[in-house]
Amino acid sequence: MPWDPEQYEKFKNERFAPFADLCGLIRVRPGMLAVDLGCGTGELTARLAALLPGSQVTGIDTSAAMLAKAEALATPSLSFRIQDIAALDGLWDLVFSNAVLHWIDDHETLIPRLFSHLAPGGQLVAQIPNNTAFPSHTCIIATAGEEPFRSALGGWTRTSPLLPLDDYARLLFESGAGEMTVLEKVYPHPVPDSDAIADWTRGTTLIPYMERLPPELHEPFMASYRAKLRRIWPTGPVLFTFRRILLAATRAA
Repeated sequence: MPWDPEQYEKFKNERFAPFADLCGLIRVRPGMLAVDLGCGTGELTARLAALLPGSQVTGIDTSAAMLAKAEALATPSLSFRIQDIAALDGLWDLVFSNAVLHWIDDHETLIPRLFSHLAPGGQLVAQIPNNTAFPSHTCIIATAGEEPFRSALGGWTRTSPLLPLDDYARLLFESGAGEMTVLEKVYPHPVPDSDAIADWTRGTTLIPYMERLPPELHEPFMASYRAKLRRIWPTGPVLFTFRRILLAATRAA
């Protein structure tokens, strides 16, 4: 089950608030060389480029479907290419990542590696979703543990790679960061009912589960998942509180 731009963008307005907060942490300078890791449909990358006067911005992603939509936004100063974050090379004035690093394992090595791609005076700025303790995620794990889903998945569930907040500060300090910001913020999203939460996660968190399940189990999985959410929130509206980690760290000039 590949990334679906239409499903993902159903909640793009709700995703804009953490992006705006993240942009507020950037030390804007003219003529920057910037990369957006996991650029998706490119809409937010284009907004990022508009905040960086005279800069060259490159958006990278592994989803051909997402990048097909992003290409319509390309300009002489904004380009997109298919590339894995693991293959990132070169030195950048800004390494920017909005809601993608939670998909990558081993943050103990990931954060120092990303920091190593900063040019002198460069900045790493990242936002990492951290909502694994919320029912939106715990109900997915519970459903995956039921039959026939457990057998179809071979007992697999996705383990979050996220570290305690203090560890991100430690990793950035050990990498040589000067100025840094490390914080967690809760974003409150009122939604009509619990089904809206299922629709949200179907475009993100549920993707690796659907990739592993045979198509005939997709809707039964969703029905069991939705039923769990409805037992928690039998009526609406529902407040979907979403925790996110925001990081900003600067390499010495």
